[in-house]
Amino acid sequence: MQLTVKKHLNQLPSAFILDMDGSFFLGDALLPGALELLDWFNKNEIRFTFLTNNTSRGKVEYAAKLTGLGVKQEDVRIYTAGDATIAYLTSNFPGKKVFLVGTESLQRNFLAGGIDLVEDDPDVLVLSYDTELTYQKLVDFCLYLRRGLPYLATHPDLNCPSPIGPLPDIGAFMALIETSTGRIPDVILGKPNPGIVKELAHKWKLDVSEMMMVGDRLYTDIALGQTSGVKTTLVLSGETKRGDLVKSSYQPDLVCENLADLLRFLTEFSTEEKRI
Repeated sequence: MQLTVKKHLNQLPSAFILDMDGSFFLGDALLPGALELLDWFNKNEIRFTFLTNNTSRGKVEYAAKLTGLGVKQEDVRIYTAGDATIAYLTSNFPGKKVFLVGTESLQRNFLAGGIDLVEDDPDVLVLSYDTELTYQKLVDFCLYLRRGLPYLATHPDLNCPSPIGPLPDIGAFMALIETSTGRIPDVILGKPNPGIVKELAHKWKLDVSEMMMVGDRLYTDIALGQTSGVKTTLVLSGETKRGDLVKSSYQPDLVCENLADLLRFLTEFSTEEKRI
């Protein structure tokens, strides 16, 4: 175990927000300690939810993936950057027509959320991590952008971790689009946007300082510590390597090799708390 405590923790967090890709699973395989950590949360009556920036799947597909990996149905609690984008559109662009660059799965998620998706004459443009991306989608998106339409991005991730290595994510798409049109997103949802943490804190009736985000990316998962005030744990099972910490302005409270490493720390910390 190579756990590092970066900052002092006064008490065990009351709730955890868990990243999925690169933290809980990688590809179609669970990462060490994943199911055991959920069991420990339930045993100790600690609240938790899954939170992912990956918008290549909708909530239904993620739920099916988690149960297929052995997560109990009652433990499948998911909030995605897609959900955050739907909420933003509903609040800020009610009734507007939306052109979405996204997978069929995400399109179904948006339609179920009451978003009016169109191919022609949109009012708002949304870019997501589209693993079914075509050149025609990029052409249409860039042509609409040149009209000056509002431009939203579901999240900022540069790469998506996979068993074969990092895969180009929405951040790479944004760079391509900026090179062509000169436009960057007007709004980027998902982590590290603090709105998601505030929603969860309100739902759980907790202060954000009582919550901990666990994830593998410094500029999204760990950046939430700066944007929202939530505590953070970096797991080194996905995108970030230990050496990346040296040059990063985003510093976690804990650094763990994986969730099994985190579980060992929480178990020991909890035992020590009970002794005091």
